Amino acid sequence: MQYLVSVIDDTARLATPDEMAAIDAFNDRLQAEGHWVFAGGLASPSSATVIDNRGGRAVFTDGPFLESKEYLIGFWVIEAPDLDVALKLAADGSMHCNRKVEVRPFR
Repeated sequence: MQYLVSVIDDTARLATPDEMAAIDAFNDRLQAEGHWVFAGGLASPSSATVIDNRGGRAVFTDGPFLESKEYLIGFWVIEAPDLDVALKLAADGSMHCNRKVEVRPFR
C-alpha cells in the first residue's frame, strides 16, 4: 500500500546542510529497502496560486489556500506493507528532516 508522508514546517527557513545530508541518507535507505516511490520539497506558501474553476470560469488567487502557522514544505510517497511499517518509516523521516510529519494512506 502507498502512503503520503507530509512534512510540516512552522518556519520559512530551508533545511540546513546537515538536515539535507540526513534527508539524502534517509532517501537512499528508502530506495535500498524498496519503500521509495517519490519525494519532493516545496517552495514557500507565498509562491502558491489557488485556482477555482468550479463555476466554469477560472479564478486565480495569489498566495496559499489557507493562512496558517504551519504548512506543507515537502513530502514522501512511500510503499509499505501496512500502517505500522509506514508509521515507523515516517517517524524515521521526521527525525531525519527535523520536522513534524503526517501520514495518510492512498485510497
